[in-house]
Amino acid sequence: MMMEETKTKQTEEQTAGNTGDVIRVEHLNLSFGEQQVLEDISFSLGKKENLVVMGKSGTGKSVLIKCIAGLIVPDGGSIRIFDQEVTTMKYNELNNTRRQLGFLFQGAALYDSMSVKENLKFPLLRMKTKISAAEIEEKIDTVLENVGLADAKDKMPSQLSGGMKKRIGLARTLIPGPKIMLYDEPTTGLDPVTSREISELINEVQEKYHTSSMIITHDIACAKLTSNRILMLRDGKVYISATFDELIASTDPWVKTFFE
Repeated sequence: MMMEETKTKQTEEQTAGNTGDVIRVEHLNLSFGEQQVLEDISFSLGKKENLVVMGKSGTGKSVLIKCIAGLIVPDGGSIRIFDQEVTTMKYNELNNTRRQLGFLFQGAALYDSMSVKENLKFPLLRMKTKISAAEIEEKIDTVLENVGLADAKDKMPSQLSGGMKKRIGLARTLIPGPKIMLYDEPTTGLDPVTSREISELINEVQEKYHTSSMIITHDIACAKLTSNRILMLRDGKVYISATFDELIASTDPWVKTFFE
């Protein structure tokens, strides 16, 4: 499955008019002391869109998605998720909104003392709606099948390769059924073959779970394979929003440095 045919289909669906944006950020600002990290950031994430965020190190990419997830409070501006303002939410409201978000951290963040099955069971036991043991088993089996690791249920994290840990981290993020996925450098530290597999898996997740996604990456191959649109940050500001092909064809000297 995958790649160019899938990307073309996704782009056509967005242009044909999926209803509304799932995330809308307007005039976002954030400073750490005297350092301005994000400055007047505005953009939107469309329904079933894969939006890649690129830029040099220190331009605020990871900080941006942490603001969206409510892990960092911005100094000013608006973040709306499903048309609900995040920046003014109370604790319980924010937690309810977070249940619609899946956040895949750079290091997968598995619990070392738990088996794969226990790692996947963990978020299910903390859901508001209680589910039976049989339903938990079914969900675990399904999500492992979907990330290509059906036989890994009883393994410990120490028995997994880097790519397998990423897949299990993704499975644990998916199992509560988020509508929006936030990926922070999903291919960092992986070899080119495994990086491509993870990129393809991101697209498969979009297809199977109908998610909207923000993907923070330095990996040009990952950006090419996964993106419907790319947002490039420069010095904490949105520099350009374009498709991968448009960026490749760009004559802008700064943009060209990423693709040479």
